[in-house]
Amino acid sequence: MCPKQNAASLAAKQSQLGSLSGTNTLACALTVLRETHDPAVLRTSLGSRLCLLLAEREANQERREKLAAEGVGFAETALAQGGDSDGAVHYYLATNLGLAVREHITLAMESLGRLEHEMKRALALSPGIDDGGPMRVLGMLYLKAPAWPNGIGDSDKALELLEKAVKEYPGHPLNHLFYAQALWDEDDDAVLAQVKAEFSLGEKLLAEGNWGYSKEPWQKEFDEFQQEMGEAGSARQQPFAQALK
Repeated sequence: MCPKQNAASLAAKQSQLGSLSGTNTLACALTVLRETHDPAVLRTSLGSRLCLLLAEREANQERREKLAAEGVGFAETALAQGGDSDGAVHYYLATNLGLAVREHITLAMESLGRLEHEMKRALALSPGIDDGGPMRVLGMLYLKAPAWPNGIGDSDKALELLEKAVKEYPGHPLNHLFYAQALWDEDDDAVLAQVKAEFSLGEKLLAEGNWGYSKEPWQKEFDEFQQEMGEAGSARQQPFAQALK
């Protein structure tokens, strides 16, 4: 059951809708936005942000991708309504698009250029959104994407962006996790202690902070990287194994 509300009232309190909000609360808000024709609301990032929040909680891949695709649609509508100067619109367009195509290699490869473009726009307009989200996401895009000529991957750009995210927004656990992954990608024993330090700090922030529904999926990312480090540690030199202890 949803409370009586309209798009304008939701837009006025959109900062209260986030990772701490109940799933039903977000779903009810999204239902209202699906039915509105208010251009002042449609040009904001609210619809695409709600879709992303719900998609990240959805265990079913088909429903998750459908929500993410809807989030892309909301962001495209916002751009068409004059929201191009809002960095959040570009940010949530890119994050939804990434989630929608993540499990489809061909689509993911075809989307790299657009993902980079939208996230660079978000970075230029609103670098602080989501505690350095544009730096964090763009950095990981450069880290994980294939390198030229097949893709946009660039480990130097990734390291630079993720180091900046950690320095400017040190309170977000994923900034530290992703920076640790970029350092790890250097494959240099000299930085292993720093990898461990960043990982440990990120995990501490995650454990002690109130991250709502985001906490569980983020913990999985930490666990997966820890497993990757442990598996590699058994195959590398002693200094590496010591750094992981």
